[in-house]
Amino acid sequence: MNSSVFLRLIVMLVQLWPCSPSTQNSRAQNTVQSFTAVRRVKRGWLWEPLFATEEQISPHPVYIGQLKSDLDKQDGNLKYILTGEGAGSFFVIDEYNGKIYVIQKLDREEKPFYTLRAHAINRSTQLPVEPESEFIIKVRDVNDNEPQFLDGPFVATVPEMSPEGTSVTQVTATDADDPSYGNSARLLYSLVQGQPYFSVEPKTGVIRMASQMDRETKDQYLVIIQAKDMVGQPGGFSATATVTINLSDVNDNPPKFQQRLYYMSVSEEAPVGTTVGKIFAEDSDIGDNAAMDYYIEGDSSDVFYIITNNETQEGIVLLKKKVDYESKRRYSIHVKAVNRYIDERFLKEGPFEDTTIVKINVEDADEPPVFTSENYMMEIVEGAMSGALVGVVTARDPDETDSPVRYSIVHSMHLKRLFSINEHDGAIITTEPLDREIASWHNLTVTATETRNPEKISEANVYIQVLDVNDNAPEFPKNYETFVCENAVSGQQIQSISAVDQDDSEEDHHFYFSLAQEDANSSHFIVKDNQDNTAGIFTGKSGFRRQEQVFFYLPILIQDNGTPPLTSTNTLTVTVCDCVTEVNIFYCRYGAFMYSLGLSTEALVAVLACILIFLVFFLAIVAIRQQQQKKPPFSEKMEEFRENIVSYDDEGGGEEDTEAFDISALRTRTVMRTHKPRKKVASDIQSLYRQSLQVGPDSAIFRQFISEKLEEANTDPSVPPYDSLQTYAFEGTGSLAGSLSSLGSNTSDTDQSYDYLADWGPHFKQLAGMYSSHRTVGD
Repeated sequence: MNSSVFLRLIVMLVQLWPCSPSTQNSRAQNTVQSFTAVRRVKRGWLWEPLFATEEQISPHPVYIGQLKSDLDKQDGNLKYILTGEGAGSFFVIDEYNGKIYVIQKLDREEKPFYTLRAHAINRSTQLPVEPESEFIIKVRDVNDNEPQFLDGPFVATVPEMSPEGTSVTQVTATDADDPSYGNSARLLYSLVQGQPYFSVEPKTGVIRMASQMDRETKDQYLVIIQAKDMVGQPGGFSATATVTINLSDVNDNPPKFQQRLYYMSVSEEAPVGTTVGKIFAEDSDIGDNAAMDYYIEGDSSDVFYIITNNETQEGIVLLKKKVDYESKRRYSIHVKAVNRYIDERFLKEGPFEDTTIVKINVEDADEPPVFTSENYMMEIVEGAMSGALVGVVTARDPDETDSPVRYSIVHSMHLKRLFSINEHDGAIITTEPLDREIASWHNLTVTATETRNPEKISEANVYIQVLDVNDNAPEFPKNYETFVCENAVSGQQIQSISAVDQDDSEEDHHFYFSLAQEDANSSHFIVKDNQDNTAGIFTGKSGFRRQEQVFFYLPILIQDNGTPPLTSTNTLTVTVCDCVTEVNIFYCRYGAFMYSLGLSTEALVAVLACILIFLVFFLAIVAIRQQQQKKPPFSEKMEEFRENIVSYDDEGGGEEDTEAFDISALRTRTVMRTHKPRKKVASDIQSLYRQSLQVGPDSAIFRQFISEKLEEANTDPSVPPYDSLQTYAFEGTGSLAGSLSSLGSNTSDTDQSYDYLADWGPHFKQLAGMYSSHRTVGD
């Protein structure tokens, strides 16, 4: 307390201190600040928790509490200031005593509390006497908000026939009031509409089943739930919500036929699969719970069957087998409808099935004839005479009129030659003998037509088997190639033979082999029957000579075990081969072939040599002709022309031109291959000169020559440039100056005047100078 008294005295001294210079004021302020810093260590604010009630409307400020400093002596020297949230707009403070008032209506749902700061300063010095302090004003709630169902609309589904207490759904309401203060936000749920089928838990809003309900009676309910705050006390707010509750289906109802007797009819002409009629068993359930299957009970299921249309749940009666009016005119069938999916919980209610009777009348129709069998099997022995009876087919009109029937065969071109049928009694006969080895079975289609109504036709299949008789003798299965070496020894097997028989045998075929007794070669070979449908051919002596006999023809007798047995004679050709012990098939075939031609090996070699020589000679002629065709037509003339031109040294244009260029470069390899000696050089030069004047760019000779030079230049890097070839190959035609060569000149150089060269221009300046100087020297 001594320190506090001391501080108060210092503050009073500062307040009573007279005006002083700035230096003294600054000292005083520093002193106060230092003491203030020391004073902040101790809290001097005194107040209690502050609350303001929302929604209060008053023309005067409403007092909510007071702030007070323990330094306040109630002398008005302290000034209280309020800052922070809502200061000046919602809250004001009495600057003399620190009392706080509310001046506007508050809403806790918008802002539940306000944070403010309090200041206490000395009115004289404007210096704080208390440190700034923060405090909170809480807005106290009142019941000013109604409950709300925010998650609506509410829709729930529950299976029908659910037991009591089954949870359906839960509805929840919210209240914006403060749940921690009073009962403003404490809700209580109750059922406004929905009794006695449903109930609701007051505190949780869970809706439950209050009794079992049948969907088939009513499948939807509207339940109204009320939520009231203040725990349901009078004066509270409330809200309601509508809950749509649908009952889902369960299989609690069996199918029921609305009719105990159904009548249907079907024509005896109706094909299998025809729809006879439809029946329907109603089921109050829906979806899969209403799915059912229909069954036919009793023996009638052989004639009719029933299927279920899964979309309409109808039973469709179908014809399983054709009916006959003359045989049975009425059927009575029992049909049962059974639920496909059964709920075991409701089995105690009874079987989920129902039965009805369906009576079906067969309607008479004009039917086609009916064969006694759809397929007939007949037999006939092969080789039977024409007109032999094969069998009889029978058909009759099933109608009461019993119309006569006419028979016919649906012929193919092949069967038409073999069989015919009596159109009145259906007897099938042959028209020519049959051969089983050609065809062992014949398939006929026989038709029966009513004479009174030709449109009524029916068909039957007749299968005729041709029975075998032993009319084919056994024979070799192939053409045997049998060879025997000249050095063969007696008793050596050279061939194994077998046999085939085109006939059928009741037992397995058995063949017997032997050598004909009249055989002249019986001493050379022996036939040994192996008793297994094969036989071996053995040599009867040692040594054979090709010079004496090359071929031996053995008549082999083969007998079968048929009734009667048949025997055939088959010839086996044995060829003597030039071999030692083992037979070389290729070599032996070759020897037999040469023997058949009557040629020896030496003769054949000579023939082949002649053929080869002729072939070589022919190829040589063809090759020579091809080379001659490829040779250019003017090659010889061009070679002679080039050789003569190149070998002649007097070009007439002056020695200087010939020395400036090596004319030997124009000699191609083609030209140098053949060097011909000159003949009458003077006459040749004159003729070639005339040819060169006639040859121009459009000449065939010129083009051929240029093409050859181009080819050589492309393949030989030593050939001079192409323009040099053009310059020295020909002298050209059409020049105004004429030819400069002296080959065609009859006068000497001294008789000619070359003054005109000076008029040809700068290109001929050097040439004009050469001939002018040459003439001067001559003169």
